[in-house]
Amino acid sequence: MNRLSVAVIGGGAAGQMAAIRAAQNGHRVTILEKNEKLGKKLFITGKGRCNVTNDCGRDGFFANVIRNPRFLYSAYAAFNERDMMAFLEQNGCPVKVERGQRVFPVSDKSSDVQRALDRALKAAGVEIRLNTDVQGIRTAGSAVTGVDADRGAETFDRVILTTGGLSYPSTGSTGAGFSMARALGHTVTDLYPSLVPLETVESWPFALSGITLKNVRLTAKRGEKTLYAEQGEMLLTHFGVSGPLVLTASAYMAEDPAGVSLFIDLKPAIPEEELHARLQRLIQENPKKAVGGAFSGVLPTRLLDAVFDQARIQPWAPASSFTKEQRQSLVSALKGMRLTVKGARPFSEAVVTRGGVSVKEVKPSTLESKLISGLYLAGEILDVDAFTGGFNLQIAWSTGALAGGSI
Repeated sequence: MNRLSVAVIGGGAAGQMAAIRAAQNGHRVTILEKNEKLGKKLFITGKGRCNVTNDCGRDGFFANVIRNPRFLYSAYAAFNERDMMAFLEQNGCPVKVERGQRVFPVSDKSSDVQRALDRALKAAGVEIRLNTDVQGIRTAGSAVTGVDADRGAETFDRVILTTGGLSYPSTGSTGAGFSMARALGHTVTDLYPSLVPLETVESWPFALSGITLKNVRLTAKRGEKTLYAEQGEMLLTHFGVSGPLVLTASAYMAEDPAGVSLFIDLKPAIPEEELHARLQRLIQENPKKAVGGAFSGVLPTRLLDAVFDQARIQPWAPASSFTKEQRQSLVSALKGMRLTVKGARPFSEAVVTRGGVSVKEVKPSTLESKLISGLYLAGEILDVDAFTGGFNLQIAWSTGALAGGSI
């Protein structure tokens, strides 16, 4: 087999795995990374703990891929979550499985994941060039010949493009790879932030910024159509809402989330009839108190005030005057605090980018470009994305492994 020179543009998750696999195949591999270190985004994933993958099996993985799951069949077959877990263990980073089958390093330190990759890169003989900004990919006809970087032009036999998307631009994901792909004739679909916090029209969450709502049910609707409904945890912020439920819901809202209605069931475990009875009992037990005092144990005070406001109930009114109609209004608010989505937060706060290089122009069996011979693409630059829980990182590992291993 010819020993080829391979450039990997971008040293994130996909790029490092691609480099390792290509080098293990006997090629001379160079990672060209514009940051001062590799894996910059890895250090901030999972709140610094790095949710490396999800131990959910094949069906679970594909159920969590939002766009173009079929395109990933070969990549997943080449390198799945068990392969990734074994890779980390073999390279000195033991892992553990937590709630929701999420996989983390035992140490809870993302730096240990990067150290494992560093060991594998060194063992495979990969050359790493940091602080190197690539501006373009050189071609002759429809074949790769090298790259144009800030240090000048350089010849390579193969190029793997793994520059990421637009999410977290502070880590280097500035969209440069999309420009390079477009310059070579590739189609880049419309790009949107996904798994992203949402801004709301209503201002009541702003005053409650920092409050976490646990064990609530969030329903997202566009008109009468339910887009998403799930129970879990969410966060009230100075601009609207965030947290696991909200990030996942955002992925169901298509290109423009504006106008989507959110309904928060603050008491999902209690049926309406039972909640009616409980509120009536509190009134009977506290007839001399104000309404706010009678219901003080139902929710934290600041949140309860927001519920009263939506229900149009005056908390200082005497409990003895509380009517059946008011009780119905309060129950409706507790079971469905309503918010209207104004829009999504920017790419800088999104977990992933929705959209990317069209998968119709990439061979799914090898991840080589159908347009440019010798060009491979992997990771977030492709038009594939998934829900939270380690699935997007697994896409990066799988596609990186397939791209590098195909050379």
